[in-house]
Amino acid sequence: MTTPAHAGRMLFLNIPVADVERSKAFFSGLGFSFSPMFTDESAACMLVGEQASVMLLGHERFAQFAKLPMADPTTHTLALYCFSVATRDEVDSVAEAAFAAGGTEVDGPEDHGFMYSRSFYDLDGHGWQIMWMDPSSLSDAATS
Repeated sequence: MTTPAHAGRMLFLNIPVADVERSKAFFSGLGFSFSPMFTDESAACMLVGEQASVMLLGHERFAQFAKLPMADPTTHTLALYCFSVATRDEVDSVAEAAFAAGGTEVDGPEDHGFMYSRSFYDLDGHGWQIMWMDPSSLSDAATS
């Protein structure tokens, strides 16, 4: 059996935030933790999975990496960020925590039976979706 070309890759998604500490507090309230190795006053490394992190970069730090002007996420959508949770109920609890911490609901719950999601804008206007997918639907798709 051959190893996929992507085996062992790590993903670091970089997004600009107005206030790193405020964003850390917001996402901590949603259950995320941060790697102290890649976190300082200008950046926070939010752990999403074993091989995936979101770098919350202050505007000046983000500008050091970006070659083009930074877009305003309250007026332009450049990307939508989605993360999974373990249960359907956790979708609602994480969404409610986001709203309580100052996030804004994008639309109501989306229920597709095998998948359930909620969406919110974070404190900087970035669009996020929380989703749960029935694990049996994944095995059904693999055998189809």
